[in-house]
Amino acid sequence: MATAFSSDGEAALRRELGPAEAAAPRGDIDGFYEMGRAAAFVRDGGFRKVALQFPDELLPDAAAVAARMEEATGAEMYVLGDTTYGSCCVDEVAAEHAGAEAVLHYGPACLSPCRKLPVLHIFGQQPLDIGRCVEAFRELYPDWQSRVVVLSDVVYAHVMGELEQQLCPEYPNIVFSRVVSGDLPGPALPGEVRQFGRQFSVEAPGGLQDCAMFYVGAEGLALTSFMLTWNCCPFSSFDPATGCGRCETLNVNRALMRRLYLVERARDARVVGILVGTLGVAGYLTVLQHLRELVRRAGKRSYTLAVGKPNPAKLANFLEVDIFVLVACAQNSLLDSSDFYRPIVTPYELELACNPAREWTGNYLTDFRDLLPGACAHMELPPAIPAAEAVPDISLITGEMRAAHLCDPPVSQLPPSTTLACRDEMRALAEISPAASFLESRSWRGLEQQLGQTPVSKAVQGRRGIAIAYEDEGREQP
Repeated sequence: MATAFSSDGEAALRRELGPAEAAAPRGDIDGFYEMGRAAAFVRDGGFRKVALQFPDELLPDAAAVAARMEEATGAEMYVLGDTTYGSCCVDEVAAEHAGAEAVLHYGPACLSPCRKLPVLHIFGQQPLDIGRCVEAFRELYPDWQSRVVVLSDVVYAHVMGELEQQLCPEYPNIVFSRVVSGDLPGPALPGEVRQFGRQFSVEAPGGLQDCAMFYVGAEGLALTSFMLTWNCCPFSSFDPATGCGRCETLNVNRALMRRLYLVERARDARVVGILVGTLGVAGYLTVLQHLRELVRRAGKRSYTLAVGKPNPAKLANFLEVDIFVLVACAQNSLLDSSDFYRPIVTPYELELACNPAREWTGNYLTDFRDLLPGACAHMELPPAIPAAEAVPDISLITGEMRAAHLCDPPVSQLPPSTTLACRDEMRALAEISPAASFLESRSWRGLEQQLGQTPVSKAVQGRRGIAIAYEDEGREQP
């Protein structure tokens, strides 16, 4: 029997693999993968070894693309297939293991800035029926004075210019976003929006909340992130695969209520597991340190875990952890934790739970870089207050009292000395450990020594072989 936490492997044997929908047309590999632009990037940079990162659906073309790139540039190409985390992120760790000097990232991308290596994104030029998309837009927005911001999946970015030429003469207030890789220089101008690798300017009197959003692409994590972040804007979309446009019916308020419930669970948690969901996005080490300090100041204990792609079976091994916080790119941060043994929150939700200076304003953040010092949404931790002066807080889930104040930062310890003995200012007799408390509550705590109760025996011959076939299998043990 298979469950969410374990599997007998039968499901993997019976799984049927469908055709790769995003694969390139066999006769137009040069156009689909933009071989000319990629070769110019390698030659202009003078790179001698380049990593080619492909998602699973594009791997059948990897050998052909690598061969043509080596022929066009003279550089050595190294194909990266199975990524440690999401395929939308650049796998800099695997590229560095191969000794690559640059990365060509193929397929859909979250456009998160990288730490070290120069990167060129080749999204893959998926076809789009411009005429049908224009018709769907007119049906959804019959008023020609509508203020609409047009977003698109990155695989359709190459045709947004043609779509803009079709719609701009009819809709004077329409705005098209531009796909950008990396951080733009200088601060954002008034009315300018820079998020999710998109850049656009809004001239509406009320800003972005006076605009509607039109998304060109299939339903997925990117659209969900857009809708939660810009939750004040009505959304509609056009799916090129079906050729249909629709008003998005995702109940944003219900989704936000679910996220705020997880914030309350984070306030109740005593042990927090910090999941490393990326090793290539710039600033991930800084946010890890920030989260450790935040959890410690909140009186909780944290454990940093690097388990690759999280799944219920992996995280079910950490029963001591009350809640997990996932440090990943903006698209992969919103992980549905309904199948997991413990809930999973984002760094922003953990800040809402543990930082008294941060309050819910209606603006939802999925990019952890916005929380770092110097970013637009950074909030300094307030000074600690004595426990006797702290206002008691009641959990909305359990109804129990909990500590809601911040603890003092650690002070430097005195050098070792045998002359003086420092008295504990708190006059505490013992220290409460959440992990030890959890161990005490378990019915089975591991193998016990049972000193004096186990008879002493000499060493005996054990089993030989491997788990699939031991040498003594089929014979009765004495």
